[in-house]
Amino acid sequence: MPSQPEKYEYLEHTADIKFIAYGKSPEEVFENAALAMFNVIIDTEKVSEKMAEEIALKSPDLESLLVDWLSELLYLFEVEEIVFKKFKVEEIKEEEGSYSIKAKASGEKYYPESHPFETEIKAVTYNQLEIKKIENGWKAQVVIDI
Repeated sequence: MPSQPEKYEYLEHTADIKFIAYGKSPEEVFENAALAMFNVIIDTEKVSEKMAEEIALKSPDLESLLVDWLSELLYLFEVEEIVFKKFKVEEIKEEEGSYSIKAKASGEKYYPESHPFETEIKAVTYNQLEIKKIENGWKAQVVIDI
């Protein structure tokens, strides 16, 4: 699990994987959280950008939107067998008491011979979940169940 200090860092956790993602905006935090999660599964440096998935979601709050975003990406990996390398969140918007995201995830079909599997993720959790504005941007803490 390579860590990219300016984007995210992995923290100690007894049974699961815990990380903090950073960004100048909520959009960048969501991108870096997705990158951190996929680097738990595989080495994203070995993934090409042959295909892209458009993702649009709506949730009651920012924390739920982050869990839904990461869960949708995990679903696409598990069901559609797509591994992702790059994440571009076009916008996160608050509207009428809920939050929405429009994003694109780029990657390719998963092939075990070219993408050595590192860790299986069962689910994205609400355990210790936190998103907050900090002095120089935003940060999000996420725990994923392995």
